[in-house]
Amino acid sequence: MEKRKADFNQLLKVLKREVPDRPTLFEFIIDKDVYNKYVNQDYLKMKDNKADIRITMNMFKNLGYDFGVVYGSDFIFPKDEIQQSESISLNDGAVITDRASYEMYQWPNPEDYDYSRLDFDEIPEGMKVIVYGPGGVLENVIALVGYNNLCYLLYDDKELVKEIFDQIGSRLVKYYDICCQYASVGALIVNDDWGFVSQTMLSTDDMRKYVVPWHKRIVQTIHRYKKPAILHSCGNLGELMEDVIDVIQYDAKHSFEDKIIPIEEAYEKWGDRIALLGGLDLNFLSTATSDEIEKRSSAMLDRVKGRGGYALGSGNSIPSYVPEENYKAMLKAVSIY
Repeated sequence: MEKRKADFNQLLKVLKREVPDRPTLFEFIIDKDVYNKYVNQDYLKMKDNKADIRITMNMFKNLGYDFGVVYGSDFIFPKDEIQQSESISLNDGAVITDRASYEMYQWPNPEDYDYSRLDFDEIPEGMKVIVYGPGGVLENVIALVGYNNLCYLLYDDKELVKEIFDQIGSRLVKYYDICCQYASVGALIVNDDWGFVSQTMLSTDDMRKYVVPWHKRIVQTIHRYKKPAILHSCGNLGELMEDVIDVIQYDAKHSFEDKIIPIEEAYEKWGDRIALLGGLDLNFLSTATSDEIEKRSSAMLDRVKGRGGYALGSGNSIPSYVPEENYKAMLKAVSIY
């Protein structure tokens, strides 16, 4: 079956909660072990500064997407090296533990980094770039401070906590501002995990005090360039979805788990107010049969037919442990394979 032509306008319709002309796919992260099979192998040998974006755009095109997801530059918030293991503690790598260590930390400047990869003239016809960030506001605070220590500081030194959030938030605003200026960029993802399965990492009040305002400023910056803003956030955000939709005003939400809220239920609850992306639970994608996956994917597309505001994809990402036949069964639902 001949693959359809890429058309970023179809995803734009989804992000505007409109009905696309045909079923549309969305994915944030696809593991290299998966996507290397779908890349022009000559591209894998190229070592110039645009090799990564060339590979990414080609892979997403070959799999039937209307975009490719790339990182805008090498801008990061430096932290201590984390010991690699099967599970990583939210306290590993912390470099700011008190006022003294905060004063010593060398804050990076987003303007000092090279964004020229986004000035890319080899984008396949019909496609656009979607840029993601170096982690989000809360993620970077936890990475620099440590989760346990952050909880203590919220009790012992709220002013220091606010200063740390402000240092990170203001730099992320600038990062997204720079990325928005490139014509290749059609939308932007703010990737910031907020919660556990049962609740957000911080209290609702603290989320609204320290996290929500900076997300609002980031989204305002993106919207100033008339580009859509997508929130990728894992965890139970139920208590904050009103903030996500009405206060921050994200155009779309990505990352869902069946044990928190199945995508079908989430769509009925919020789909008329914010676009919802992906949603096929990773455990389901990994353990169900390919027939079950194709059936659920098709049923979800039937659910949204004529209503819009939805693109099919995983609940989080496509890691290497998802069986290839299962991933392709999901793609088959939109007649890619």
